[in-house]
Order: sequence, then structure tokens, then C-alpha cells
Amino acid sequence: MNKKVIYFGATVGGLIGGYLPSLFGADGFSGWAILGSTVGGVLGIIIFYKLTK
Repeated sequence: MNKKVIYFGATVGGLIGGYLPSLFGADGFSGWAILGSTVGGVLGIIIFYKLTK
């Protein structure tokens, strides 16, 4: 797997996952934002990996 795909998927997924809790009223540095960023990063890696296969 290409490292650029991993970095790009983690970045995009982390940004989206970290921003989503703020749409529901959570603070940008709350536990929900950190959890969302982590889950989004992992899902971003998985999605971009499957798209490149």
C-alpha cells in the first residue's frame, strides 16, 4: 500500500471526524472531537485503501 494513501486518508478522515462533533455543539477540544478524529482517521485509511485496490 502506498504511504501517500495512508497519510491522505488519515488526514481527510481525521479532519472530518474531528469537525463533526462541533456541528452538534461539542467543543473543538472535547473528548468527542478527539474520539471522532481517531475514528475518522481509521475509517479514512480503510476507505482510501479500498478505493485504490
